[in-house]
Amino acid sequence: MNFLRKRKRLLLAVSMLALVVFLSACGTDPVSAESTGIWEGVIIYNFARAIIWVSNLFGENYGIGIIIVTVIIRAMLIPFTHFQQKNMQQMNDISPQMEELKSKYSARDAETQEKLKEEQQRLYSEAGVNPYMGCLPMLIQMPVFIALYQAVNRTPILATGDFLWVNLGQPDPYFILPILAGVFTLGHSVLMSMGRATEGNKVMTYVMPLFIVFITFRLSSALALYFTVSNGFSVVQTLLFQNPFKIRKERADKEAQEREAERQRKRAIKRAQKYGRNVKK
Repeated sequence: MNFLRKRKRLLLAVSMLALVVFLSACGTDPVSAESTGIWEGVIIYNFARAIIWVSNLFGENYGIGIIIVTVIIRAMLIPFTHFQQKNMQQMNDISPQMEELKSKYSARDAETQEKLKEEQQRLYSEAGVNPYMGCLPMLIQMPVFIALYQAVNRTPILATGDFLWVNLGQPDPYFILPILAGVFTLGHSVLMSMGRATEGNKVMTYVMPLFIVFITFRLSSALALYFTVSNGFSVVQTLLFQNPFKIRKERADKEAQEREAERQRKRAIKRAQKYGRNVKK
């Protein structure tokens, strides 16, 4: 459990790299109403139909279609992502207690390590935290990434569609969308790290945006557009539901109250000692 929790973001980055390899090896045969199988005949085909249907509402603007479908998907994922962010915040809140447990049960023998696991499970249960839930939204979105990529690249009308300065089936020639996708990913990572009480892995804060840029740099502009809108949505969602500036202020106010309470306690002790009273420290 500890290994998975500590390496969660690294595993996520590796998964993103694996996604690039997977997408690069995907089939290229056009998807149509004649396509068979659950993945091609149902998921990819209907995904493409949804984008085309929405695009037709805006004069066959397929970029707008991708943007609206992306927003709808992210809106549907709000309960999952909100739960993920709340879970991450709770994990961060109990990190001091977790460190205390590790110090208390620092011996490497099997009995001590088993006791440490039991205490950690108890702490997770009391705090209502599930350490495995952090990657749930990403795991849910992975099929969406793949379905979008294949829907655009394997549907002729989408693969040749234009949006602003890009051809949706080709990489962005000016790298604007990949850079925007990376910037929004970085913004979301920074906002999440700001809300933590303890320092996180700063390296991964910057590695993930680089992975996003690398992925969208090589693949279609449609995927870059999806990541740009999706991660921009994540920034707005974080500011609305897990605002790090509000969290920081609340944490600072709480710490100030605790310091003031400690000052008052010490002053009360000194005053009692001055008049020869017995007090509990």
